[in-house]
Order: sequence, then structure tokens, then C-alpha cells
Amino acid sequence: MPAEPVAPPAVTEDDPGGRTVRRLVAVVALSAVLPALYLPGLVHNFFDLKIYMSAMDWWRVGHPLYDYVQPDRVQGELYFTYPPFSALLLWPFGLLRLGATVAIFTALTVLAVVLTTRWLVTPVIARHHLPRTFTLISAVLLVLAVESIRETITFGQINMLLVVLILADLLFAVPQARRWAGVGVGLATALKLFPGIFIVYLLATRRWRAAAVASATAAAATVLAAAIAPRDSWRFWTHELWTTERVGRTDIVGNQSLFGLLSRFTEPEKPDRLLWLLLVAAVAGYGLWRAARAARAGDPLTGLTLTGLVGSLASPITWTHHIYWFVPAVVLLADAALSADRPDEARRRRWLAGLALGITAVTIYGVVTFQAWGAGPVRTHDPVDFVVQNTYVLLSLLLLAVLPVRSGPSAENRTNWTDLPSSHVQR
Repeated sequence: MPAEPVAPPAVTEDDPGGRTVRRLVAVVALSAVLPALYLPGLVHNFFDLKIYMSAMDWWRVGHPLYDYVQPDRVQGELYFTYPPFSALLLWPFGLLRLGATVAIFTALTVLAVVLTTRWLVTPVIARHHLPRTFTLISAVLLVLAVESIRETITFGQINMLLVVLILADLLFAVPQARRWAGVGVGLATALKLFPGIFIVYLLATRRWRAAAVASATAAAATVLAAAIAPRDSWRFWTHELWTTERVGRTDIVGNQSLFGLLSRFTEPEKPDRLLWLLLVAAVAGYGLWRAARAARAGDPLTGLTLTGLVGSLASPITWTHHIYWFVPAVVLLADAALSADRPDEARRRRWLAGLALGITAVTIYGVVTFQAWGAGPVRTHDPVDFVVQNTYVLLSLLLLAVLPVRSGPSAENRTNWTDLPSSHVQR
């Protein structure tokens, strides 16, 4: 009698080998998608980094730094727009070959993504007993897939350096009341001004010492730059800072700020400044109120994420590569979804998980990577234009309203956000 065929062993949830295979397949699949996502951005060819280095060459031979200009098909003319302190840090890179500078900037950005993602995800792994290595690798690959990170890498931007400084300060140094708390935010502010919103956050959360240290650090870095380059510093702070036209056209879809949204309604005219200021005041007031509430609840990650979203909305120019803050927002939503584990929280869990997945999908697809907006003026004509052209603005406004704040013991009893319980979450 022939032997009966023997079925292969089934892969079950208790089969460690099966789990390993599935995780490996998932990581390989994510890795395989990345090149396709980065391919359209290769046309940037480290465009911004090349402007920085050309400006450094121009400056090094004795020209005024802020006289540097180069023609651009879309923007008309482009300039060096960063504060003098940034120029001091960029100057040594101008001595290197461009290829070496590109490699250094890319490596530092990827390293910053790995480091900051580890900071964000490790507490979630610990609270919910997730597989550590697989979760970290998957999270890093997903963050690298997000449009803002892709644009940062392919343009050769410095945004992730600022994110490292801000997160190190506000997740660790400030909650733990370290002596150097505030230094990271101060340095980031001196480099690119936008992080100054986090000094306002420190004031709103009554972290007086950290706010003073951040302000003093930014001032000291600015004075150092003024001592080395007095004429360029005077020109920047008295003239160039207030000339937003130097940064670029505000109607371009890549500008995902409230001012950009209004500009696309009024193009070719400029938006009404009073209306813009009223919108900024309302958004900043509400967003910072929620951020301060989160900090008082002992939830600094939600506080700084809300603050970053406020800054993105309030700035006249917020390019897509500036909006990192969707990344911690997704982590917070996923954490809250995993924490909603009671039977009566099933609806809430589905809502939070769906929102996290939706934001992940939207920010990976992006608003500029796969859209051909052209070089001409951009104007909003109908509701579809409004949604498609302002996707990140609308997502930011939504998150200001719905991003969950974890409740628990008072902030004074916390050391950092990793101590948060996995129990109750409130809106």
C-alpha cells in the first residue's frame, strides 16, 4: 500500500521560524519599494546643497554672502537665505569636493533618521512588547519612504540635523531638567529660525530656565557669527530676513503653509496680510494651548509634535521637506491605537489605526513627487484643487485637533516620555 502523502507543517502564530520568514519578507518588500519612491526625486540632484556650496565659494573669495544669486526656471532667482551662523557651519564643506559633501550630508541625514526613529519607536516597543529589531527596521524604512525625508535627502537639506537637536532637547534634556536643557533648541534656532517656535513652546509650558538657555544659546551663536561676519550679519538681520521673496514663490504647491494656501487662492495677487495673521494667531493659540496641555500631562512628544505642526502652518514658507512632524504624529497615533485594548474601545482603536495608516500613505505618496505642477502660477479653482494642493496643510490642521494626549501623573513626576503608561489616552 502506498504511503499517504504527508502535509508540510503549518505555519502558525507559535511558529518562530514562520514569524521570522514573514518579517524578513516584509522588510525586503519595504526595501524594494524605496528605490521607486526616490527615483522621481533624483532630478533634484542635491540642488539646495549645490546652492549652499556655490554661495560658500562666492563668499570665500570676498563677495557679500547675500549678494549670491542664481537663475531658476520655476522661482526666477534663488539666493542664500540662511542666517550667518549657518554659513559659518557650511563654510568648511565648501573646501571639499562636491561629491564628498553630498556623501557626508546624505550619510548624516540617514543616521539622523535612524537615531530619531529609534528615540520615537523604542518606548512603543517596550510598552506593547513588540518585536524590537523588526519594528525598528520597519519603522526606519517607512520614515525613509516619507516624502519630507526623500526631499531632504535628494535636495541635500539640513532639516534632520535640526530635528536631532530639537528631539534630544525636548524628549530628554528638558523633561529631565538637565543643565544643558534648551541648548539644542537654541542652536537649531540660530541655524534656521523656524525652530524658534519651540522656544515659545518652552515659555507656554513654563520651562523658564530651558527657554532662557535656548534664547541665550541662539543669541550667543548669532553674536559669534556677527563677530566673524559683521557686515553680512547686519544685512541679514536688518534686510534679508524680512524679504520673503528671496525664499521663493509662495503659490507653489511645495509651500504647505497657511500663507501658501491663501496664495493659491489670490494668485497673482498677494494674500491679505491681516487675514493671514488672524489665521496664524488662531492656529498658533489653539495648537500651543494643546501642546502646553500635553506637556502638563507628562507627554512631551505630543507637545513638541503639535508645536512643530504649528510652526509649519504659521511660517510664510514651509516646503515639503520641512514637515517632519507627521512622523512622530503617526507614532503617537499607533501607540494610542495599541493602547486602546479594552472591548469598549474597539471603535476608537479602528479610528486611530485608520488615521495612522492614512497619514502614512498620504505622506509617502506626497504632494509634489508624483504630481506635475509645472513652472507657472498655481491657483485654486475648485474643491478638488483645494484638497490636492493643500493636503499637508489640511492634515496638519486635522492633527492639531485630534492628536491624542496621554493622561496620567503630573509632568513633575516624569523623567521622559518613555515612562508614560499604556493605559488611558484622552483627546
